[in-house]
Amino acid sequence: MTFKERLDSIFVSENEIPTEYKFDNLLHQTKYLSNGEMRTWAGAMHTVLSPVCVQSPDGIVPKVIGSYPLCTENEALESLNAAVNAYNNGRGEWPTMSIANRILCMEKFTGKMIEKKKEIVSLIMWEIGKSVADSTKEFDRTVEYMNATLDALKDLDRASSRFTIEQGIIGQVRRAPFGVVLCMGPFNYPLNETFTTLIPAVLMGNTILFKPPKHGTLLFAPLLDAFKDCFPKGVINTIYGRGNTIIPSLMKSGKIDVLTLIGSSRVADSLKKMHPKSNRLRAVLGLDAKNAAIVLADADIDLSVKECVLGSLSFNGQRCTALKILFVHKSIADQFIKKFNEEVSKLKYGMPWESGVALTPLPEPNKPEYLKTCIEDALVNGAKIMNENGGTVSHSFVYPAVLYPVNEKMKVYREEQFGPIVPIVPFDDVNTPINYLIDSDHGQQVSIFGNGSKEMADLIDPLVNQVCRVNVNCQCQRGPDTFPFTGRKDSAEGTLSVTSALRAFSIRTMVATKVTEANKTLVNKIVEDNQSKFLSTKYIL
Repeated sequence: MTFKERLDSIFVSENEIPTEYKFDNLLHQTKYLSNGEMRTWAGAMHTVLSPVCVQSPDGIVPKVIGSYPLCTENEALESLNAAVNAYNNGRGEWPTMSIANRILCMEKFTGKMIEKKKEIVSLIMWEIGKSVADSTKEFDRTVEYMNATLDALKDLDRASSRFTIEQGIIGQVRRAPFGVVLCMGPFNYPLNETFTTLIPAVLMGNTILFKPPKHGTLLFAPLLDAFKDCFPKGVINTIYGRGNTIIPSLMKSGKIDVLTLIGSSRVADSLKKMHPKSNRLRAVLGLDAKNAAIVLADADIDLSVKECVLGSLSFNGQRCTALKILFVHKSIADQFIKKFNEEVSKLKYGMPWESGVALTPLPEPNKPEYLKTCIEDALVNGAKIMNENGGTVSHSFVYPAVLYPVNEKMKVYREEQFGPIVPIVPFDDVNTPINYLIDSDHGQQVSIFGNGSKEMADLIDPLVNQVCRVNVNCQCQRGPDTFPFTGRKDSAEGTLSVTSALRAFSIRTMVATKVTEANKTLVNKIVEDNQSKFLSTKYIL
């Protein structure tokens, strides 16, 4: 049996799928949430094909798992107006609600979400091909993030519950919402990455217009009733449809106050330019990245290989924080590549429900062809596929390709491949990778591997001014969620972490008055009688 035939064999027939992971009841979602109502859509639908293909009489075909509405800009604008009305220029029920009561709403929602865990995990696995272990991890991490955000909000509110007196002025500083937030998440972490913006945005009193990612849409269907039951009407509204059909009219309306997108810088730039009042538009963006690893001559090769394999191929390399290009010192390149290939060959490939599986089918239908062109371009320009069977394609599955020596003529040198290709660049002068990062359009993270303190320090000092996180002897990553997560250049706008995200979706606002007996009496009366939700010394425990 050839390796290609072995890859074909990972796609099994319907009756070979383990019972606990079968998807027999198709999810044809005909409802969407707008203005506190579950509205029925009777128009065009998008058929959802899983990256998990199945053996059939017609050969290996993608499995259909359901469909969702392809609404028009009319429905999108109706949902936008619902969010605008719910905010009501800051006078709506949600933006004027106390922090304590907003927290109660979110705690209720979290409880209802946990009840849907099994269904959501299954949908993550089937929609984007993520292993069941990683799908479960994504769900659990999201709940942890939500709880941590609630704790951070309590801390933030407690710190704001006091008055300050300076130069004869009494003031209380708190954080207030911006207005309507358009929230769009990515397909690779459709639940977690989406909620790292949606949850803090809504908790700070904003109202939400939420478009699920193109791949990973159905998994939010089990949560629509929870959104409806836990928040006032119009606070959270979902929109479905083709992004290029429904999003432009939303941006051109000028009614979007905050754009939050985890996706490409090209799309973000285009959307921002559509807004008629760009100086008013706030943006919280997680965008492209081409994170590099720099492996020095004195690096621990075994450790470097382990971290670089994890960094470049976890979830098939489909992470913004993935290592997408490796710079390895020439003196150890042969040894590094030999051990790297050995570790890649140990990675289990197969269906996402299989125990211990590390490599799974890719959710983007056109990705295998794109990766193939990247590999062919590298070969034409002097690289070789270093690992056995590298780059072999079977339908939605692409086996990792380790390319060496990679140079600046190749697409994979600059383009973010977002898939299982590992470009390795040899160097003998450390300025080579430093200059690469200086010239790069991206500036999220870098990993450096070495044991010499002076050489590592000489790398750290220039690189902290090129990227926003330098990882020493470990892969690039987002967590812990309490650490700042952002990027320079075209990689991000705004900072996402538990506390930073709360600040990103709010603005410091204060109430101030001169220190006079009459004003002190007035302020004390407001506070003592709980007449204001903003001007308050209540302490959330």
